Amino acid sequence: CVTSDVQAACRDTTVTQELLKEGFHRDLLVKVELGEDAGGCAVAARTRLPPGIYVDPYELATLQQHNLTKAVLIPDVTDVEAPEYLATALVLVLYLEVDPRCSRCFRAAVPVHARYHRPAEGSQQALVVLESPEVLLCCCHSHLAADCWEPAEVRAPCSAENVGACQWHSATHRPAREELMLEVPVGLREHSSLVCALTLLTTLLCASLILAATCRHGHFS
Repeated sequence: CVTSDVQAACRDTTVTQELLKEGFHRDLLVKVELGEDAGGCAVAARTRLPPGIYVDPYELATLQQHNLTKAVLIPDVTDVEAPEYLATALVLVLYLEVDPRCSRCFRAAVPVHARYHRPAEGSQQALVVLESPEVLLCCCHSHLAADCWEPAEVRAPCSAENVGACQWHSATHRPAREELMLEVPVGLREHSSLVCALTLLTTLLCASLILAATCRHGHFS
């Protein structure tokens, strides 16, 4: 009975995530409701970003300068121009803010961007699967139930302001993972020849117009 009660209490910790806006540029909203009071603890969500989606480190730095979000990106350097098939996965540690209306509720948002994918055959959509994040707590003066939390190895500072390393803990009992699907528009492979031909013709036409304008209005010594 004691084990059942402990597991039931641990499973009270819930995580939800949403993708706001439309198109290639979205906002990832993460919300956490803890199963126990976390007074004095820092709460974060660690999530793996697959190659099809990324956080712009320059945009993130600007947002943090204006205190609009707090996060750590691993690695902190990424090629924002790379397509999905040449990119690598990233790890995002997002520091959550407490909800003033609920002492056990935390939330935060960060801009994310979809990468371009290869043309597909028979489908104009590519799916990017975003797994449910891991809930992390860093408590300097609070005691966490050992049955609910275990030490976690996290390459992240204590907070956005404190760059020192801290001991983080991860939830051991959580609801089943929920995946978030992002549909990314892609071209059709059967249109490749037509697109290449039109691109070549457009390039030749523009080059001819530029050359004609240069010859007509240019001054040559």
